[in-house]
Amino acid sequence: MPISWNEIRRNAIAFASDWADVSREDAEAQTFWNEFFAVFGIKRRTVASFEEPIKKLSGNWGFIDLFWPATVLVEHKSRGQSLDKAESQAMEYIHGLKNAGRDDEIPRYVIVSDFARIAVHDLEESQSAVVELQDLHSHADKFAFIPGYQQHKLDPDDPIDIRAVGLLGDLRDALEDGGYVGHDLERFLVRVLFCLFAENTDLFDRKAFTHFIENHSSPDGSNLGAQLARLFEVLNTPEDKRQKHLLEELAGFRYVNGELFAEALNFADFNRDMRNRLLVCCRFDWSRISPAIFGSLFQSLFKGEARSRERRQIGAHYTSERDILKVVRSLFLDELRAEFERRKSLKGTQRTKKLKEFHTNLGSLKFLDPACGCGNFLVVTYRELRLLEIDVLKALNGRQQVTDIQLLSVIDVDAMYGIEINEFPARIAEVALWLVDHQMNQRLSEAFGQYLVRLPLRKSATILVANALRIDWDEVLPANSCSYVLGNPPFVGKHLMTGEQSSDMKRIWGELHGLGVLDYVTAWYRKAASYIGNKPIQVAFVSTNSISQGEQVPVLWSTLFAEGVQIDFAHTTFPWESEARGAAHVHVVIIGFSRTGKTTRTLTEYSPQIDDEGERTFVGTTHTVANISPYLFEGSNCLITSRQSPLCRVPKSKYGSKPVDGGFLIVEEEHRKTFLATSPAGKKYLRPLLCADEYLNGIPRWCIWLVDANPRDWRSDKTIYGRVKFVREYRLKSKKKTTREAANLPSVFAEVRQPTTSFLVIPQHTSERRKYVPFGFFTPDVIVHNSCTAVPDATLFHFGVLTSLMHMTWVRHVCGRIKSDYRYSTKLVYNNFPWPERPTPKQISAVESKAQAVLDARAGFPDSSLAQLYDPASMPAKLTKAHRELDRAVDKCYRSQQFQSDRERIEFLFALYEKLTSPITAGLEQPKTRRVRRK
Repeated sequence: MPISWNEIRRNAIAFASDWADVSREDAEAQTFWNEFFAVFGIKRRTVASFEEPIKKLSGNWGFIDLFWPATVLVEHKSRGQSLDKAESQAMEYIHGLKNAGRDDEIPRYVIVSDFARIAVHDLEESQSAVVELQDLHSHADKFAFIPGYQQHKLDPDDPIDIRAVGLLGDLRDALEDGGYVGHDLERFLVRVLFCLFAENTDLFDRKAFTHFIENHSSPDGSNLGAQLARLFEVLNTPEDKRQKHLLEELAGFRYVNGELFAEALNFADFNRDMRNRLLVCCRFDWSRISPAIFGSLFQSLFKGEARSRERRQIGAHYTSERDILKVVRSLFLDELRAEFERRKSLKGTQRTKKLKEFHTNLGSLKFLDPACGCGNFLVVTYRELRLLEIDVLKALNGRQQVTDIQLLSVIDVDAMYGIEINEFPARIAEVALWLVDHQMNQRLSEAFGQYLVRLPLRKSATILVANALRIDWDEVLPANSCSYVLGNPPFVGKHLMTGEQSSDMKRIWGELHGLGVLDYVTAWYRKAASYIGNKPIQVAFVSTNSISQGEQVPVLWSTLFAEGVQIDFAHTTFPWESEARGAAHVHVVIIGFSRTGKTTRTLTEYSPQIDDEGERTFVGTTHTVANISPYLFEGSNCLITSRQSPLCRVPKSKYGSKPVDGGFLIVEEEHRKTFLATSPAGKKYLRPLLCADEYLNGIPRWCIWLVDANPRDWRSDKTIYGRVKFVREYRLKSKKKTTREAANLPSVFAEVRQPTTSFLVIPQHTSERRKYVPFGFFTPDVIVHNSCTAVPDATLFHFGVLTSLMHMTWVRHVCGRIKSDYRYSTKLVYNNFPWPERPTPKQISAVESKAQAVLDARAGFPDSSLAQLYDPASMPAKLTKAHRELDRAVDKCYRSQQFQSDRERIEFLFALYEKLTSPITAGLEQPKTRRVRRK
């Protein structure tokens, strides 16, 4: 068995010290390599030889400095000589091996050195590394092939954690299918995960767990469960309390603690397939694990459709490390880093004093994640704190040797607190923090040349298994001791909550008017605001973007603002997609808030861009702002509430007619000819039906419209009459009283709101990729479906303003969303839109002219749908130009100065809205405009 990595690193430090000043190749090279191999516990003469003769391509003979057939070829030079030249010489020898027919001896690795530097080249994976002699202990793993540790390729596009977690999920599935379920299975997998990590990171001897499975369980897996149970028992027993005749491989394992392995579990009954799945997991290098693995692990271990439903109900969506860092940096890390740099730049004794104070402050910080799941946020937070601490310690101590490395760090995992409703992820969170603690101890060890291993585990995070909305957070971490609250509370929409979750909402919000529109995540905002009181605690949550859009905003933020909450920073909407099994596709925002407020407020705005490979990506730009609106732009705390009629004197809009017909009054285009052929009255009563999706995509749809029709004209028509009968039956079966009442008039739509004059149509749902919502004009013989909104008597001026960037900017910030697509609301968006105050006749005429130009540009492409015309990738130049000119004309109706960005537009519109809604502001006169001209 190879020697441990701790021993290898100790050997490496001594080796580097001994060879620090040697420079002559001819005098010392062979001794250097003998001792180099000894660092890894290998006697050089047992595997490799010096001066191996080889015929070069030139025909002359050369001598390889050191040769280990099929493994490594070494070329050595005097200190300061070119390593490139040594590498070229080595490659020439490899060609010589091939020419000599010695293909089976061609090595995978080439090492070249000049004493001070050791470069290793992996020819199989095309990877290279140059290691300074004094840093050999920190990079000993680059030479893992010497003691026999297997190397694994890590593809950055296919991270080890994603692949390994999938395999661990497969192991869980197999165990569960075999009847090993519930608490025992969850605890068992947590222990396996710890062991996989421990054997790759020197908590255990390298590959000790793998070798134990391979050597002490039968290939059919029949005794593996019992052997693992015995191992777990040993890991829970101090070395001095173990039996004297314990199996040597078991005795070699270090005592972990009396918590992780303390509970007695029923052992799993393995078979051959289960054992193989576990061994496949063992083949991965878990030392390279990302903290984000633990959330991914949690998801991957849920299986099947029932599990997917459970994930949705608890909101267990894995957050990527990239997105966690957005929270961590904005909440505290960037400020701490900046403060560290400021203090580090000081001079003399003042510098040391201020750095020590800063270090002490780091050790006092405590963090709470009240929906911690598998602890991803706590893990990344802890890692970043420890990395910052290491930089502080380097600034304080330089490269000097310290007497006791264990006295250096003042940060431990007991600074992390969490609340999680399910036990399994809570236990994962505890282990995750222990593992990242060990990773950081390794980093600290490398920085100061001593080795810190915190075994047995004496401190742990506080992770309470409970419903965070039903307990007092002060019982987990008293607010007086808390520094920051962070996390991603459950993503459960208002329509998807369970009965228990609805009860939680009432418990938190009470009899709040409008409670029914709030998503589950808002309960964490409310409870956090109560928890922090007037203390200087800062909070940041990742949330679905719905809480900063549409009808939720005034309900949520009016309460929080009334309690003194301020938004300190925010990240506007961006998408994240998990790579975990059962991945979530969610559009989120990040909002940081407190009652004390930050000195500097920052807003990070994301805009979609197309990268070099044609993929859509979101790029963030951060601004310092005076105040952040709850709609997440720079502005006041103004809240937009639903309004029954327009704010300004413009035509009222109305929703389209709602069929509630089971589809029997609807005729699809592919069935229209058949319908007309079998229905004598069909031609008279079949009308075009305007539905949002079909309108945008140019798909004809039809409906039977019998409003004000004489029953004598259609009752004898078997096709129409039969469909009407089916409508009646469909409505009578409904659980809704209003629908059953509508069965009394089965020949018409359940809700009829058809305009009697020409109208402008607004599709209620449209893609956020479009720069403009494609509105259009129609006559009253076209029936408006309830997926659209109609604006009767709208003019070209109204069309021009509504289809401009001014209105689109309002839409993007005020309307609700489905995922990221716009959900246009009459009461919230249209009725609250601040129209130009007093446009001149000349300005109105300019808008009307440019609006007609947009309609004319569309008409120039009769074979293209609106979806195609308004696709950013295919929008015709003529239409783009027409919209651009219309935007300029509309902008001038608001102010003479051109708007430079959507940010300027929304700030202006909200200021105008506040002016128009003030008590002293009178309604605007409707401008005199002209009707649309059709072509």
